[in-house]
Amino acid sequence: MDKFRSLEIFLATCDSGSFAAAARMCNTDPSTVSKAIGRLEAQLGLTLFQRSTRQLRITPAGQRYADTVRKMIQDLTSCEEELKHSNDTPSGTLRINSAVCYGHLYLRPLLQAFSQQYPAIKLELEINDLHVDIIESNIDVALRTGFVKDSRLVARRLSPMDFLVCASPQYLAAHGTPRCADDFQNHNWIGFRVKETQQLQPIFLPDEHGEYQPYELERTHITDDGESMAYLCMDGLGFAQLPHFLAKQGLESGTLVSLYPYFRPPRPDNGVFAIYPKREFLPAKVRVFIDFMTTALEAMEESTHHTWAETWVPLVAWEERLTR
Repeated sequence: MDKFRSLEIFLATCDSGSFAAAARMCNTDPSTVSKAIGRLEAQLGLTLFQRSTRQLRITPAGQRYADTVRKMIQDLTSCEEELKHSNDTPSGTLRINSAVCYGHLYLRPLLQAFSQQYPAIKLELEINDLHVDIIESNIDVALRTGFVKDSRLVARRLSPMDFLVCASPQYLAAHGTPRCADDFQNHNWIGFRVKETQQLQPIFLPDEHGEYQPYELERTHITDDGESMAYLCMDGLGFAQLPHFLAKQGLESGTLVSLYPYFRPPRPDNGVFAIYPKREFLPAKVRVFIDFMTTALEAMEESTHHTWAETWVPLVAWEERLTR
């Protein structure tokens, strides 16, 4: 019998005044109650009850022990109720970690509305491109491109990550519009270097059948910051293959144009994911944040298997290019 069960029987004996009544309260038999009290007394080296054939009387030591046990169980019950309430009610500090570009361009503009909707939630926001240990760093939810293969974590895809070949209108006016992949050999290209690996992000361009293939192109300019890559492209320094969330602002404002239909890598880890520790009961603050992001992205024409890039009209359509 575990210690907690013995303490429950002990308090029942205190409250009822007999082993038989305690047995009924605890749904057991009197001999089990007697043995449980005997084990407690042996462990403590104290007599908790004075026994006689006619009555059972608690000792002073037993009364003091009963007061302590009762308070302990009340505190434990109160704590459990408080934890359950906090798990059901969106409140407390929500610690969010986000990739830099996504955090600046997508997440940050949404946080005012989230805070107004859930005023009892305090936000703690980390913006970086480091692959942090979410559990060790006490992060509630991380927004990442690609998910971490960790059995301790849950990765829920918010959207795919679609890429668009972009340039500024002034660059095209000055240098012309490429009509096929080989034409890019004569144009400036802005490359992206991945900080962790120091490798250049590969470039995918459509072949004569409209299928995207990797192409080796010389990068005229290189950066390890996604927003800088987008701004360099807007400033007319060359072409860049931008994730949809980096290209959105420039395309909508007209400072960028997209040459071809979107490219979506076919890998299962492609996309933007909400990543959080695996647990039996997801805290309400995490649940409502993910639901909020899902709803906000739907308003931006993005969902688990879809982004707005699918319907964006490119500058060069396949039908036009293939008939030239």
